[in-house]
Amino acid sequence: MAKHVSETPATQLLRAHKVAFTEHPYDYLEHGGAQHSAEVLGLDPFTVVKTLVMQDQDARPLIVLMHGNRKVSTKNLARQIGAKSVEACTPEVANRHSGYLVGGTSPFGTKKRMPVYIEETVLALPRIAINGGRRGYLVGIAPDVCVKLLGATPVQCGLPL
Repeated sequence: MAKHVSETPATQLLRAHKVAFTEHPYDYLEHGGAQHSAEVLGLDPFTVVKTLVMQDQDARPLIVLMHGNRKVSTKNLARQIGAKSVEACTPEVANRHSGYLVGGTSPFGTKKRMPVYIEETVLALPRIAINGGRRGYLVGIAPDVCVKLLGATPVQCGLPL
């Protein structure tokens, strides 16, 4: 039996909405990213979804949910969301917007409400593993939960790493 991890704002939100999820704690590695968590948990990195806090040209924050083995084409993303440009936030700014530490950012239960964009192909997966609101902790959910709870808008901006 996997050890239970204490509640986070993300798991509180999922439980409040009666979302079924599985818990996947692992030993966090600084800068290990989704590739590391996929490897230690025995998951396909394509099914491990990164939560990226980014901002548009006016410093308005947004979240992008991307496959663990893909990167975001900021040009494609900006074009699709009607922005002039999009860039990653610095870790300090991302932490401030989300209320989570980078490496433990979940799209659920963020401090500030932000628009969420999800790589369209993520929605075709039967299950995904996504950060549960703490470094070294993923939750397994159905990807449509991201649309239902977060209003995530599908985009096509993924590029191979």
